[in-house]
Amino acid sequence: MKLKKLIPGLASAIIDAGFDQEPKELETLALPMIRSGADLIAIAPPNSGKSTTLVISIIQKLKEAVEEAPRAIVMVESKEKAYEMEEQFNLLAKNTDLRTFIVFDNGNLQYQKDTIYEGLDILIGTPVRIDELLSSTGIPMTKVNLLAVDDTEQFFSPKVRPILYRMGYTLPKAQILVFANHWDERIGDFEERAMKNPQILDLTDEGDE
Repeated sequence: MKLKKLIPGLASAIIDAGFDQEPKELETLALPMIRSGADLIAIAPPNSGKSTTLVISIIQKLKEAVEEAPRAIVMVESKEKAYEMEEQFNLLAKNTDLRTFIVFDNGNLQYQKDTIYEGLDILIGTPVRIDELLSSTGIPMTKVNLLAVDDTEQFFSPKVRPILYRMGYTLPKAQILVFANHWDERIGDFEERAMKNPQILDLTDEGDE
């Protein structure tokens, strides 16, 4: 990871967190691809730095708070994962003024809508709740230019899969980042339907399932 290519506030937060001491291979390879603006499918085993790569990439892309509407949406599988992701954003975006907010199933829908419209840059949430907010015009989509999906292999249940596709169709001009622990043929289907000539980075050992 070349810190000199990152905005100063992000680079210093990475140093403070000690993430510069042993940079993950995924971070080193994926960050330049994401910085180029390309769609990306990154397949790597657990604990390989997928979430950190995603967070660093979004902070670097957005840089600072702008206007009120969100510019990045991060989809995660659960409420617990949403809180973990928010914690990582808080850690690495501490020297910026970027605003994050999480939404999740069974949370107060009206409160979540009101908070979103107060202004934020990065919305983190579970697919069902994001879909409910979209259906009730609870998320202004005009400024969203990045959609990231973590643990994508968890998003292909009959209930969630249509939501993932709908998000891809709703944001035809957005950069899409897909992170997964292993390849799934349905990721390939999503690639064909919703992504734009993505770069594919597979760091799983040959023969892994």
